[in-house]
Amino acid sequence: MISATRIVKRFNKNGRAIINDISFDIANGEIVSIIGRSGSGKSTLLYMISTLDRSFDGEVLYNSKSIKKMGVEEIHSLRNLNIGFVFQFHYLLSELTALENVLLPCRKLGMTEDHKSFAKYLLKEVGLEDKEDSVPGSLSGGEQQRVAIARALILKPAYVFADEPTGNLDPLSGETVMKLFFKFNKEFGTSIVYVTHDQDFASMAPRKIHLVEGKI
Repeated sequence: MISATRIVKRFNKNGRAIINDISFDIANGEIVSIIGRSGSGKSTLLYMISTLDRSFDGEVLYNSKSIKKMGVEEIHSLRNLNIGFVFQFHYLLSELTALENVLLPCRKLGMTEDHKSFAKYLLKEVGLEDKEDSVPGSLSGGEQQRVAIARALILKPAYVFADEPTGNLDPLSGETVMKLFFKFNKEFGTSIVYVTHDQDFASMAPRKIHLVEGKI
């Protein structure tokens, strides 16, 4: 379980609170969408609860353990083994093929060969089975984003955090990606938390967190 307790985020000491005294829990295996107008704090909140931003007031706990009190090795282990990230920008390595980019998290752990067939399966699931050997420069923006989504899922993480995962995708590709997230949730119990401005995709989640000026 992820528990956020009275979290507050300011970008300078005396500035306005971007996230203003929010508390909530996310149960293991839950699917949650985060919605709100531009500037409401959606991405900021996602970064805080996903461990990428630990400079805030309040607490975020993973199974009762504060992310602020985790050492460097412990937080890196949590991220590498249990968390998948999907950013608005794909962050693919230009010199690697689509398949190699998907397998990148496995390379760090010396598990590339063990996951190669699963990586091919994921590329097929996002409609890129014929792009395994393509480098990012030869892929469209939407195709690159789908590779990044496959990369986030390769280790079957306990948690997936996605910041506008369908923002660069056409409606059909976006629906394909959302179905894959829900499939992962059902088959592996993966908790999915995603930011979106698309009301249709937001409504697919059983639970929505609606932010207005930094508050739920």
